[in-house]
Amino acid sequence: MDNVRYRWKLLNAGRLLLDGGSMFGVIPRTIWTRTLTPDEHNRITLTHNCLLLESEEPDPELGRVRRILIETGTGDKLSEKMQRIFGLEDRTVETAVIEAGIDPAEIDAVLITHLHFDHAGGLTRRCRAGETPDWVAQPGQASGDCSEIKLTFPNARVWAQAREWRDAIANDAVMTRTYYRDHLLPIEPKLRLVESVPPFAPGLTPHRDELPRLAAELRRT
Repeated sequence: MDNVRYRWKLLNAGRLLLDGGSMFGVIPRTIWTRTLTPDEHNRITLTHNCLLLESEEPDPELGRVRRILIETGTGDKLSEKMQRIFGLEDRTVETAVIEAGIDPAEIDAVLITHLHFDHAGGLTRRCRAGETPDWVAQPGQASGDCSEIKLTFPNARVWAQAREWRDAIANDAVMTRTYYRDHLLPIEPKLRLVESVPPFAPGLTPHRDELPRLAAELRRT
C-alpha cells in the first residue's frame, strides 16, 4: 500500500514513576520542581503513551483497515518489587487497545522506537489460565515470577532497530536492567530489523547547529 494515509489515536497504557533527576538531566531540581512535584522517593509521574494508527482506506489484502501500534509500554511481567518501584498500575497497552474497540489479534504491525522495558515490555504478557504459552522462560530469563509468556499481538510483525537488538541480546548496554530476556526473546520469530541511517557521515564532527541527515531532509521537504 503506497501513499497510505492513517488516522491516529493516543492510547494510555498506564502510569510509570521514574526518578525526576534522571528524567531532567542537567536541568536543576529547583527549576523542574516548579512544574512537577516529586514524591518522597524523588519520582515523577509519567504515562506510557502509545500510538494507534489505522489506515483511512481498507487494505485489499486484509479486507479491513490496517492497524499499526507504536510503542507498547512496560506490560505486566515485572516482579512485584519492580512494579512497586516503578508505580505500575493494573493497566497495559492490551487494556488500551481493547478499550479502543480493537481485538489485539487485529494489530498488524508494532513499531518500537527502542527496546527498553518501558517501551517493549508490552509486546508480551503473562500467560493466563487455560492458555498455551508462546514461549517459556529458562532459568534466569524471567524478569519476574512468570515463566510462561504469550504474545500480546499474535499476528503482528515487530519492527525494531537492528543495532540495538544486537546490543540488547548480547547484553552490551551501558544502562543496566533496561533489557529483559522475557521481553525480547519471545518476539524473535515476529521480528523485522531495520538498519538505522547513521545521523552523520563517518568521520564528521558536527557543529552545534548542524542537523542529522534525516532531520535535515525533513526540513527540506
